[in-house]
Amino acid sequence: MQVAQELRNASKYTPGVRILAIYGGQHIEAQISALKKKPQIIIGTPGRIMDHMRRRTLRFDDLKMLVLDEADEMLHMGFREDIDTILEEVPEEKQTMLFSATMPPEILAITRRYQTDPLHVKIESRELTVEAIDQYYIEVRESSKPELLARLIDVNNISLCLVFCNTKRRVDDVASRLQDRGYAADALHGDMKQNERDRVMNKFRHGITRILVATDVAARGIDVSGVEAVFNYDLPEDPEQYVHRIGRTGRAGKNGKSWSFVFGRDNIRLREITRYTRSQIQKVKPPSIDQVEAIRTSAAAEKVMEMAQQGAGEKYLSVIDRIIKSSMEKDIYLSPEDVAAALFKMAFSELEERDYEKMDFDEEEFEYSRLNMVRLFINAGRMDGLKEAAIVKAIASRSSISGRMIGSIELHKNFSFVDIPSEYAEEVMEAMEGFTHAGRGVSFEIASKKKRSGSRGEKKQRMPHARKQHADHQEAADRMQSAGEKGEKKRNSSGQSKGKKPSSAKRQDEGFGTDRGFPFKAGKSSGLKGKGRSAGKNSRGRHRSR
Repeated sequence: MQVAQELRNASKYTPGVRILAIYGGQHIEAQISALKKKPQIIIGTPGRIMDHMRRRTLRFDDLKMLVLDEADEMLHMGFREDIDTILEEVPEEKQTMLFSATMPPEILAITRRYQTDPLHVKIESRELTVEAIDQYYIEVRESSKPELLARLIDVNNISLCLVFCNTKRRVDDVASRLQDRGYAADALHGDMKQNERDRVMNKFRHGITRILVATDVAARGIDVSGVEAVFNYDLPEDPEQYVHRIGRTGRAGKNGKSWSFVFGRDNIRLREITRYTRSQIQKVKPPSIDQVEAIRTSAAAEKVMEMAQQGAGEKYLSVIDRIIKSSMEKDIYLSPEDVAAALFKMAFSELEERDYEKMDFDEEEFEYSRLNMVRLFINAGRMDGLKEAAIVKAIASRSSISGRMIGSIELHKNFSFVDIPSEYAEEVMEAMEGFTHAGRGVSFEIASKKKRSGSRGEKKQRMPHARKQHADHQEAADRMQSAGEKGEKKRNSSGQSKGKKPSSAKRQDEGFGTDRGFPFKAGKSSGLKGKGRSAGKNSRGRHRSR
């Protein structure tokens, strides 16, 4: 609909140009009637175009130009087969144009199949984000995001904004939470019918809906002036999506703001976004309840002073005088200040409508940082086939901690480190007891201060490289030997006699396939290669040579 409207605007001084938009959710009979008038330009969704192809109400015999817009998002939504069906029916003699924000291999495959000697035009600027956008990020837990979003909207007095989520379910949930708090919010995602999406967008354009919660796919092509801020409720997977998101504010010479909510491993993606955009994203603290209420009250007071200066309240002076006299007659004795305060409360009742909740980030000197993280030592590393993704999956599957809450991971040759929120450290270490990889036990323990500070690059006396490498290897070997001995004692103390096979619940034969229910076995796509019991014989607490 938006493309059709823009084309109508561009061709309004060219008489005789007929433009038609065809899409699902609209009566197909009306579209068939419009097609009989032979429009020169047709804009449509793949599904509805195919409907008309099957009905023979849309023919491509005289097609001169074909444009595939938002090609990457069409593939992301699963329209590849539909695209192939349509492109195979069009004449060979035509001009084909393909527009895409990104150029993944799937898009290049389409260009090779359906275009002849295509010219690749790439629009690239040195600064990918608009200078007029102030970019911020706040570290916040998942459970605290709704409260933080409400406070940021109120403390900045934002009247029109976009909130981006990564899933349709999350969009519905966030929009519902905002509505429950009294905000004029609506959801926008791909599961909605076209007429519903049009209704939501019209309300947003006219300021009836002040907060639009959307997915990236649904928000493609949104061009609404006056958007004051963009919130990345979920950090996008792709840095390019970040650019598209925040680019919807700071337009037409106006300043815009963007906030990104991050926690744990989101910081890794945030660093990737910073490198990609070549811009500074400033870390800020969440506003306190007192700050929000003070700023909103000040804004209301400014409105009162502005109206008083304009003389808007002169005709009500007699009413104020009557209220005071009436109070005296009733022995209440109200002062002008008492009356003004009551009227202020009546006029700005929304100041008390917001029910802010005290959250973890309101605690004094509370900060999501390494101070709140504990570094765990793992006696396995790159030489053992250990990978970051596998560590995250292992911890998340065996404990109550989610993968997004796991901090940075450092993989070294023979050992590794992982940062865990301090309140989960004991649980994680207990959950990872009996954990095996490549047939031998792998231990998780709190890293020593010496090793932890050294890995973080703190200043310390340097030793020659060879000596340092030897010391690192020796310490790793000692840790692995200690872990192996502990595991051996534990097995001996369990009362197993020689030759007696342990129960299936206690077997550790298959890499990560332990009794704690890890969902995959070694040797598969986990990136952790198990070698069965033969590897276990060679690795019980020993530092294997490579």
